[in-house]
Amino acid sequence: MVGLPYDCLSNPLGAVRLTFEKAVASGSDPASFEGKDWGAADLFHDFLFDNGGLSQVPMLNPSALKWVQPNTLVRFRGMIQDMLGNEFYVGAHKDGDIWRTNKFTDTSQFPMAPSSDMRIWERRLLYCIPVPGQNSWAEFSPEAVKNPYTNSLSPQREKRRREDDATMSDVDMQDSCHELQASLSAKKMREDEMDFQPLNSQKTATEETSSNASLVLDAETKSFSCLVKIYDSPESNLKLNDVFEFVGIFTFDPDLTADKDDSDELTHGFGEDALLHLPSSKVPRLHCLVHRKLAINDFLSVCPTLELKSNAVKELREALVGHLTAVLGNDRVTAQYMLLHLLSRVHARADTIAVGKLSLNLTCFNKESASVFGNRLKLAIENLLPFTHYLPLTVDYLNTVSLSPKKDYNTNRLVSGVLQLAEGSHLTIDETELQAGTLNSTGVENASVLKSLMEFQKVEYDFTYYKMEMNADVQLLILSEGKSNLLPADLILPFQPSSVDSPSEVDADMLKTWRWYLATMRSLPHSIEPDMQKVVEDDLVAARQADRSLGSQDLSRWLTMGRLISASFGETCLTMEHWQMVKELERLGRERLHGNM
Repeated sequence: MVGLPYDCLSNPLGAVRLTFEKAVASGSDPASFEGKDWGAADLFHDFLFDNGGLSQVPMLNPSALKWVQPNTLVRFRGMIQDMLGNEFYVGAHKDGDIWRTNKFTDTSQFPMAPSSDMRIWERRLLYCIPVPGQNSWAEFSPEAVKNPYTNSLSPQREKRRREDDATMSDVDMQDSCHELQASLSAKKMREDEMDFQPLNSQKTATEETSSNASLVLDAETKSFSCLVKIYDSPESNLKLNDVFEFVGIFTFDPDLTADKDDSDELTHGFGEDALLHLPSSKVPRLHCLVHRKLAINDFLSVCPTLELKSNAVKELREALVGHLTAVLGNDRVTAQYMLLHLLSRVHARADTIAVGKLSLNLTCFNKESASVFGNRLKLAIENLLPFTHYLPLTVDYLNTVSLSPKKDYNTNRLVSGVLQLAEGSHLTIDETELQAGTLNSTGVENASVLKSLMEFQKVEYDFTYYKMEMNADVQLLILSEGKSNLLPADLILPFQPSSVDSPSEVDADMLKTWRWYLATMRSLPHSIEPDMQKVVEDDLVAARQADRSLGSQDLSRWLTMGRLISASFGETCLTMEHWQMVKELERLGRERLHGNM
């Protein structure tokens, strides 16, 4: 059997070129290829997923930049931080009587006369970063980052690779992509400000990142970004703050120098063309061939071979509740509520209501208990969830930090805020350091932003002349001495530990199993059978008659708790047993609240 005339891993552009030439030879008009795949994406999809090639593709990160070669196949996992609009480029042109393509590359593979017949195509630009708050255990294994070319090439393959390199010499990144694109008149197209849509112009940062310097590679601080170029994909498929894995052709030249000093460019912003300040010498490019949206399960190192059998799930649930109970000083009631909180997610929206959220305010914390139990809880959550954040709230913090992303019209970019987070992130807000003080205008605005996130799971983006709300899905936990005056949580529960003994160390395999349990149970669908729905309605009416202080939010919370308790047992329908558990847990919580007044 004759081997392929290209190597999808080390010479992907050879595959792109061959499939293009084959499509043209079959009689297809190159003009018809704009926004369409002529077979290249299908070929790589087969290589990656049907033939097991995905495991051979190196993961792009700062350490990989030391050895990964330009114009080879790589993959990058990250959150879409900014959507930079679209870019025009010469997609195809005639070289004599032969049609050539420049798709999936920054530079022309063949010489092109100014008068040659050409086709101008369009691609989308996404600025992507590692998922904010990603914990170390959720990072990809070292095996996925290893150099696939070290000691892996046979003499025949090495010879073929040298031949491929020779034929592809003009793809070398030593050609200045900026000069070549200028000669091709491949002018970038910027989206008009008035056509801005909610998911088309953002960027992410943590509380420290407020300058444009955060947009480029910094291997020392592990701040890493990638400019992903998207082809032939509807805009609705990729949204701001979504987490994706992109597989594509890598271009990066750290030795490429710009006409202007890099620091000046980064300091003075992006001007009319953001790419001038995201040079390929600073920010790697990835020309995407295949992309897929990632769920939390995709960040689990090993998915246990467990079935959703009632007994097995029940045992896992009991073990996890036992662990949380130990972390929380033998407070089992709080541990039960904490489990439901960790399983919560926004699964629907009805008007302004985010259905499924369950924010939790644990009271009776002070500086001393927070230093013990707060730190234990923080560590436990970090070990269980892939994306976590801890925010120590003070008046000074509120008065100075930028929680909401804000548009900078000098750079035509958004300066990101702390609360631009990926779906499924967990945020712990520690109010135990919060002292009496005066909030300035920034502090008042930040308090309002936090309240909006807590109540509606929305974050406001500030465009100076107007503000725009963006949907979020963030689990929110507040630690405070009394009921939080700033943040109205769905559940308020006094924390009542009875022991300060340190919890026993958890086996690494058990942690992996609990992570799988939380991610899997959290994603289960849920329904209520008609007969059970009648029971729930009657109980809610009776509860409202017995206690007129109960409002619609309380009753809605009960339904959410019913769904979460069912999910915690691996069930997709609410049963009478689980509904009784909701009512008992609610009774215990209300007893604590009344006893703590």
